[in-house]
Amino acid sequence: MGQRLTQIATRTGDNGTTGLGDNTRVSKNSLRVHAMGDVDELNSCIGVLLCEDMPADVRVLLDEIQHQLFNLGGELSIPGYELLKPETVLALDQALAEHNATLPRLEEFILPAGNRSASLAHICRTVARRAERAVVALGNEEALKDTPRQYLNRLSDLMFVLARVLNRHRTDGTIGDDVYWKSERMAQKT
Repeated sequence: MGQRLTQIATRTGDNGTTGLGDNTRVSKNSLRVHAMGDVDELNSCIGVLLCEDMPADVRVLLDEIQHQLFNLGGELSIPGYELLKPETVLALDQALAEHNATLPRLEEFILPAGNRSASLAHICRTVARRAERAVVALGNEEALKDTPRQYLNRLSDLMFVLARVLNRHRTDGTIGDDVYWKSERMAQKT
């Protein structure tokens, strides 16, 4: 691949616009730019999560997700273009089923807490939900394929499941657990 970025500070955005991949300029406050930014933030959050200790299969999965999010960002940056393939949604479905099968059934809501890696996964989940909302808003105004919206929806579900997986992952051999919401219903059960 040839050099793609030769100059980072171009100053072309000083007037409040940014260039899309098709060389059109749009407001930095456009729905498309919001969606691109939220996907970029999600990818960065996953990058921080990858700094943590985790099972090897989760690391490989998150690495692949980062590449697909980059594809999604590219697709969003070029109106009408497709980079994110429908098979990526199926891959998330498969990962969801595999990881969820290892977890105990939830009896109550859990808090976005636990160990550091699980908490970071919950941050990724919430940013994925925001990115999904941004893509839905863009899709309400412009024609978009279904895959970006579906991918982000499935990814937020997967990040919830991975947070639960990561709460159980301990390097000392012990098994951790989720942090359950102290609801009235659970208090009455004990």
